[in-house]
Amino acid sequence: MIGAGIFVALGPAAAAAGSGLLIGLALAAAVAYCNATSSARLAALYPQSGGTYVYGRERLGAFWGHMAGWSFIVGKTASCAAMALTIGVYAWPEAAHAVAVGAVIALTAVNYAGVQKSALLTRIIVATVLAVLAAVVVALAGAGEAARLSVAADIDGWGVLQAAGLLFFAFAGYARIATLGEEVRDPARTIVRAIPIALGITLLVYATVAIAVLSVLGSTGLASATAPLADAVTAAGHPELGPVVRVGAAVAALGSLLALILGVSRTTLAMARDRYLPATLAVVHPRFGGPHRAEVAVGVVVAVLVAVVDIRGAIGFSSFAVLIYYAIANASAWTLQPRRRVIPALGLAGCLLLAFTLPATSVLIGLAVIAVGAMLVCSRHS
Repeated sequence: MIGAGIFVALGPAAAAAGSGLLIGLALAAAVAYCNATSSARLAALYPQSGGTYVYGRERLGAFWGHMAGWSFIVGKTASCAAMALTIGVYAWPEAAHAVAVGAVIALTAVNYAGVQKSALLTRIIVATVLAVLAAVVVALAGAGEAARLSVAADIDGWGVLQAAGLLFFAFAGYARIATLGEEVRDPARTIVRAIPIALGITLLVYATVAIAVLSVLGSTGLASATAPLADAVTAAGHPELGPVVRVGAAVAALGSLLALILGVSRTTLAMARDRYLPATLAVVHPRFGGPHRAEVAVGVVVAVLVAVVDIRGAIGFSSFAVLIYYAIANASAWTLQPRRRVIPALGLAGCLLLAFTLPATSVLIGLAVIAVGAMLVCSRHS
């Protein structure tokens, strides 16, 4: 979760919400908390690869399980493309697409070698990103104005909801913990603890950075910024930190892409086992223990998308598809215990609300792609 989202989502969210940016961040975090709680409960009961694909199938039926898996795969594949392009844009703008393709190939190879090595690399990346974000916050300390954090009386409520949907992109990630149910020790205990802890840490980091940047640039400046964190440190009188922030953004995108490929390949594995996707994708490597064919297939698709995808459009489409995925997760959790239905109900309503307040293009493309998934599952059962 602590990845490129904080570097790329603040600008579009500020453009949508204006001075209500922090309200949008709080709404995104609230929906993410409901989703995380529902996911943790389900993961404890079904510690299998596949996440909500498994939960939806077991609690709601095969159709909803398939739709969850399809939404996750298409949404996160779009996220992969967005993160790969982020790496290229920050690391070497003149050769962004070539760098993006190279990053996809390299991280696919890391995942191919096994989740243990992926986890080690993830720790290194997260440590680097946290150090960069800490440097940004320290550099901005004292340079901001509290007045820039105030919320105007005439804020656009629809814009705040749209910003929350876009910022949700930065929080999404706890589902990838649940997709690793077959590859961790004592999943019923480990996953239930890991998901809310990860979300809490991420919220604290994002809120601190968002407040610091907003206090320096204001909502108008943030909305027009192409590289918000780099622009903020420059405005605060520390232009020498600009290159450091750009390197941090590229490293953050690497971390996001690493986790995305890992999660998408595991959901692909689960769906291939049930013959919703080609059975050859369900093969597990005898030495490394991972779904190597699914990993390679995901890498190839992402590398192709990188050549044609737009970063902002990819973020919107990804958010829509993943919000639908979590809506199914909450609906699944609602069936578990009659006395513990408040959080799943709030999560379900929140996911649908944020999904359908995203930019119209993202909603329409998302509906079209999900309809294709529905036709595929119906044709399989016919």
